[in-house]
Amino acid sequence: MSGVRGKTGPEGRPGEQTVISGSIESVIYTNEENGYTVFRLSLQEGGIVTVVGTLPYAAPGEELTAEGQWMAHQVHGTQFRADHVERLLPASLAGIVQYLSSGIIKGVGPATARNIVEAFGEDALRIMEESPERLAEIKGIPAKRAEEIGAAFRKQATLRRLLEFFAGNDIRLSIGIRMYRSYGDDAMSVLYANPYILCDEYFGATFAEADRLALKLGFEGDCSERVEAAVLFELHHNAGNGHCFIPEEKLAGAVNQLIGVPEEQVREAVDRLTESGETVCEDIAGQHAVYLTRLWRAEKEIASRLLGMSRMAPGRLNTAERCLEQAERELGVELAENQRRAVREAVQHRVFLLTGGPGTGKTTTIRAILRSFDAMGLETALAAPTGRAAKRMQELCGREASTIHRLLETGYDPELGFQVFKRDENDPLPADAVILDETSMVDVILLQALLRAMKPDCRLVLVGDGDQLPSVGPGNLLRDLLRSGVLPAVRLEEVFRQASESRIIRNAHLIDKGDLPDLRENRGDFFFLRRKSGEAAVETILELCASRLPEKMGIPREEIQVLSPSRKNITGTNSLNKALQEALNPQDGEKAEKSFGQFLFRCGDRVMQVRNNYDLIWRKANGMTGTGVFNGDVGRITQVNIPDQTLTVEFEDRSVLYTFDLLGELEPAYAMTVHKSQGSEYSAVILALGQCAPSLLTRAVLYTAVTRARNLLIVVGDEDVFSAMVENNRTQKRYSGLKTRLCAAET
Repeated sequence: MSGVRGKTGPEGRPGEQTVISGSIESVIYTNEENGYTVFRLSLQEGGIVTVVGTLPYAAPGEELTAEGQWMAHQVHGTQFRADHVERLLPASLAGIVQYLSSGIIKGVGPATARNIVEAFGEDALRIMEESPERLAEIKGIPAKRAEEIGAAFRKQATLRRLLEFFAGNDIRLSIGIRMYRSYGDDAMSVLYANPYILCDEYFGATFAEADRLALKLGFEGDCSERVEAAVLFELHHNAGNGHCFIPEEKLAGAVNQLIGVPEEQVREAVDRLTESGETVCEDIAGQHAVYLTRLWRAEKEIASRLLGMSRMAPGRLNTAERCLEQAERELGVELAENQRRAVREAVQHRVFLLTGGPGTGKTTTIRAILRSFDAMGLETALAAPTGRAAKRMQELCGREASTIHRLLETGYDPELGFQVFKRDENDPLPADAVILDETSMVDVILLQALLRAMKPDCRLVLVGDGDQLPSVGPGNLLRDLLRSGVLPAVRLEEVFRQASESRIIRNAHLIDKGDLPDLRENRGDFFFLRRKSGEAAVETILELCASRLPEKMGIPREEIQVLSPSRKNITGTNSLNKALQEALNPQDGEKAEKSFGQFLFRCGDRVMQVRNNYDLIWRKANGMTGTGVFNGDVGRITQVNIPDQTLTVEFEDRSVLYTFDLLGELEPAYAMTVHKSQGSEYSAVILALGQCAPSLLTRAVLYTAVTRARNLLIVVGDEDVFSAMVENNRTQKRYSGLKTRLCAAET
């Protein structure tokens, strides 16, 4: 920083560029998501000052020179804001001991730090990086531990340089951590070769983040890498919004708006990507469609396999009748005619769709189909998209049920860049039949994988509610299958007497038809508490969760789930989670906690996994282990270990250990969005309704939220918002070719 003018030391005037130097005395706060750090700096000329700035993995003992400005903080007094920092590892013996004692290197505490410095003096850090085997010369450090300490030190040094680069280019540090996990010491060279790799689904950077870096590194504004990356980004981004393809005209316009290149240049980029096999172009559903190749293959394969299954000759009717009668006897029920028809269809055909709203007897029908398959000597696998949905299915059917991911033994292939499934046509499932619940949540990639893993003669029963929200992933699967009309299907419509006594179920059906329930009728299992302001709604929700429901209605806190259509605003999940954490799991001076990003994770907190991680290791109480924690899995923090930099979460019957750099994959789950709650059912649901984005205030969102409650639903908020959602039946168009493929093959 030679040439920077200004005073050195705390006497500099506010707003004037200044340079200070010293060593880090202590770290007060660090945000490991973006590297923002508050630390105490011992100045070379004497005195200690507070410094704020971006300094990932800062540790006491480090020496640095910072350029920035003095500022007056209303609460914390005078601070130095560091705009640019040059940092060095400590050179003095005391500084090295302080640095190693800070816990920055896993496996090295204060005692080991002192022993290392006593043995190697000022060469300690060099020995750790270049000749870590020499650490075994120290009494109490075996050769294996010496190797582990050296590996941890080298990783720390490499990762710190990488994260400093990311921080300096205003890119989220969590992306840098994933880059390091994938490429290790080669991460920087890979990044310089093509910064647009950051847009890959696994790394999760926005196009803007990667593009800003690429232009800074000298990539031209109309270079082929940039245009192709923009095309792929738009296709991936829109797949995340549910689209299997994008019409070429819309794609060209979107890329033009994104990076300002002519639409003809976009079409040329699409041609190159098609030649390389990354995209496929096809005329489908009245559009000239551009697909990501794997989504095109998924649609084609689903249509082909389901049509092939539907064309198999139906089984004998007398066999179906015999199985149906046996199922009714074993269950001790007399099925309604539509339920009986559903069982017959399921027995006679290799693929069958069962749909219907709440209270129409889907569960009883599933149980009857399962007993009928038993009578036929079939081994049946029960599956659902989420852990909660699988657990509910298991409880209702009295049989083991699994998530689709675990059924297929899902993993992640870093070379391919997406999830892979161990179970496929080469290693199929042993099942003779699969019953899949909550099919509305399933996207085309997941159904393709399931179909591939089924034996050639395996049966498939798809169950779901076509009026609920569609999958988060690409496709409009259940609706496309139902609307094609080419597969055997039964819709259950009769609401049974016992179910009709539930106001949750009655009101859900009213909402589904576009009729406004009577919100003044507060009784039974459905209540509406009018709160015009967001602040009043939050206050009521906190009271309900903390005292009214547990104390007056005997509902345990852990069985209450707060839902909101939105993440933002005062009644959104971000704000609600912070308030609920303080109300339900306050700091008592003994609970360990860890701040990461915008969240504080405290022992005892309810949390949710927010992205698929196929490599996380889980362990059951019986010692059984496996891998994979998936988007939407909910658990509770049982331990926060600051010295080991780990956090433990208990998910249902399995425990998972997270290192602190993985905390970006967790969020508090006292409140969750309606979209995240799909496939789950809760004893008591509190729905927060306030003003938010109009696209979230829809009938499908409200219907899905209401049908998440099993025993009690309390809506807290503005009745005008409730009414607007009932009236708003607009659904976002999803570009999908599956219905067209199914229908075209039948003509």
